[in-house]
Amino acid sequence: MQLFGNGSHIGLTIQYALQEAPRGIAESFIIGEKFINGDDVALVLGDNIFHGSLKFFYEGIKKNKGATIFGYQVNDPQRYGIVEFDKEGTAISIEEKPEFPKSNFAVPGVYIYNNEVVEISKNLKPSARGELEITDVNREYLEKGNLKVEKIGRGIAWLDTGTPEALLQASNFFGVIEQRQGLKVGCIEEIAFRMGFINRSSLEQLVNSFPKCSYREYLERVLQES
Repeated sequence: MQLFGNGSHIGLTIQYALQEAPRGIAESFIIGEKFINGDDVALVLGDNIFHGSLKFFYEGIKKNKGATIFGYQVNDPQRYGIVEFDKEGTAISIEEKPEFPKSNFAVPGVYIYNNEVVEISKNLKPSARGELEITDVNREYLEKGNLKVEKIGRGIAWLDTGTPEALLQASNFFGVIEQRQGLKVGCIEEIAFRMGFINRSSLEQLVNSFPKCSYREYLERVLQES
């Protein structure tokens, strides 16, 4: 909230709801019930980074009739939650860090659900660690045959930064890209400007609000080159 406020400075509308205690990811649908307001809903975990086209995500939204998760091919499936699915993309099984994986497709922390997810979450029983688990939500849809899998193809990097080591790897990954291209990855002010969410005058105001630093210099260059 301190960083983004209500989002108006970058042409967005951002609203917040606070989870008072760590009672599980699925509680987000209960907390956000009024915000969801009968619509479909997407959930993205904060430690997931996607680099590349988000077409796979919009395809998932467009096709969703129940629940849609995503499959990302990995070389070491024993380290991830793994989904098995048929040729039509219907999920058959989901296993967490299986010893003998049934596929090489890991499940990133991005999910799309129809409005049933609110009631499903309300009726979940807390797990052994006292949380409402997103895995149990997915299992409800799977048992009804309503859990679809959208594959994430080549050219898209998925980075799960839930550990210090993974965060360092992500930092190194993007550091190489930025150093090679001279372009910032995920510079939200630049994105808002180039997408037309804010105009040149608004970007200039944002630039002037930053102290002298390399980030400000980069945005000044964006202004000069536009």
